[in-house]
Amino acid sequence: MRRWRWIARLNPVVLLVVTLVAFAAYARVGGGESFDSGRSGGGDDLGDAIFGCIFQMLIELAFDHPVIGIPLLLCFVGGYLWFQHQSAGPATRRAIDQAEAERRTTTSTTAVERWIAALKTKDPAFELLPFLDRTNALFLQVQTAWFQRNLEPVRRFLSDATWQRLVTQLRLMERQGVRDALTDVRVLDLQIIGLEQTEFFDTLHIRVKAIARDDEAPATFTDAQAIELASKKTPEQFVEVWSFVRKPGAQTKAGALHEGKCPSCGAPFSGGASNACEYCKAVVNSGTFDWVLAEITQGSEYGASHQAAEGIARLRQKDAGLNLETLEDRASLCFWKWIDAQSAGDAKQIARVASAPLRAQLEEELESLKAQGRRKVFLECAVGAVETRCFTQDNGFDLAHVEIRWSARLGLAAAGQKPGNLPSVPNRWVFVLERKSGAVTPTGNGMASFRCPGCGAPLTDNGLVTCEFCATPLATGEKDWVLHEALSWEAWLARGYQHFSTVQAPRLADRVPSREERERLLYVMAAMAKADGVVDQRERQLLKMCADRWSVPWANVEMALNAGPQLFERLVQQGSTEAEQFLKQLVQMALVDGKIDRKERQLLEAAAQHLGVPQALSGMIG
Repeated sequence: MRRWRWIARLNPVVLLVVTLVAFAAYARVGGGESFDSGRSGGGDDLGDAIFGCIFQMLIELAFDHPVIGIPLLLCFVGGYLWFQHQSAGPATRRAIDQAEAERRTTTSTTAVERWIAALKTKDPAFELLPFLDRTNALFLQVQTAWFQRNLEPVRRFLSDATWQRLVTQLRLMERQGVRDALTDVRVLDLQIIGLEQTEFFDTLHIRVKAIARDDEAPATFTDAQAIELASKKTPEQFVEVWSFVRKPGAQTKAGALHEGKCPSCGAPFSGGASNACEYCKAVVNSGTFDWVLAEITQGSEYGASHQAAEGIARLRQKDAGLNLETLEDRASLCFWKWIDAQSAGDAKQIARVASAPLRAQLEEELESLKAQGRRKVFLECAVGAVETRCFTQDNGFDLAHVEIRWSARLGLAAAGQKPGNLPSVPNRWVFVLERKSGAVTPTGNGMASFRCPGCGAPLTDNGLVTCEFCATPLATGEKDWVLHEALSWEAWLARGYQHFSTVQAPRLADRVPSREERERLLYVMAAMAKADGVVDQRERQLLKMCADRWSVPWANVEMALNAGPQLFERLVQQGSTEAEQFLKQLVQMALVDGKIDRKERQLLEAAAQHLGVPQALSGMIG
């Protein structure tokens, strides 16, 4: 009580300073869903705590000895506000992301004209402006459906994986007791920025520049309450890339899906869980007859398409319809169901797309957590990239190795409680999908990747391992790809797939790991260091040096140290081949400039010790 008595007696100058500093220290800006590179999540908590302690001592001094204390307090506050102004805070990071999005999504008029001409060669009725108008309308419809937490009105326009992604993200927010507060959404500009054409699909990339007021609200808020909350936020601009997919032979028709008509026969179509026309039975979200939204990418993460995966030519000799578009859509579907199952603590969520051994393993892990009274938490979960690395064979099955780069604020929490403060951490995994050798791709389903491989009926989330319509066994791999294994990047490399991990890059800039990969490597090192017990001053200095050289925010490394092993789905196993692969990546990172200096050697030695493979380092660096 003593503190409140003397605060009431402070002079007006000090009270004004208190007000200004409170605003500077605690003002926060809300954000949207995106693939995050460890930039979000209260990374300033440590600095705020230190500031608070010093500030309170100066307040005490200002009260007891005002002649000395007040000038010191004013100098301290002035210095703190100057530092905040100079630091790359949330506004600065948003500006950097916007600049990066602009760079990645800017194209020439000549390129746009070339892409339109290529589309009109196969589809003379295609016109740019009507398509952009349609994209504008769909964008606003999706925002409304997301805000109202009911995606059924837009389901017909989304591929199954995109649908599952949005549904799962809503479930994750609901489990954390929050919802999105969104209002004043407007599209500022639309532009074609890319076209990819294969024998299987045309993929059209549209840049969407928009503005909105966005915030996070308690899940109990009504729509009106959420709008009122969001309306108090400052409008923010953002850039997304919406990727639409359609079969090459499809034609633009007057009676299209966005007009409430079946894109195949033109009959009235009002929607429904089956996404199938009741007259001609066409699957309307397959991309066979009309454009379907297959991906939403943040502008700052948009990149060029990748090359064909190793081994695909061999498989196409037996399965002419095999294509990466539908395979990666299926892998994305498996990923989101894998996340949903862990978040819900129920392996049945993945039962229809995962093999029996994987389901059993996941169920055992979840039951173990329940016995401990804990649960997994995935906050702000998003995917940055999905890329097929290679195809192999094993024991009568074809295996597709699909890399998935994703981020989340991942942690463990006691039942009924929220997790502590966690940074958003990049993760790098490989999902291994299996399918019986000789099975062929059901090309009629297209981008509708969550259907019975026997009768083609849409599947629900009832957790059964057979189709409710024709009793065809699901998740066996007999007719369709199912999730066989989910491996961390290092665990996959340890299986001997190193030669599929990179593409030869002649330029230095292409050999430098991405920002997300640098952050992932550093966060793993921090989590490994904390897993061993107390992190001494020398280790902290080495990590700080690494953060400075790799341009990773130190505040987030601090959170990684505090969070420890729970920061990742699983840590690298000490003393294993997997640990050696992780160490090799650190060495490659250190060798980007062609040499390893004394401090880098010390860092690598400390990392090798934590990884349990100190003997392996000498062979890597000589």
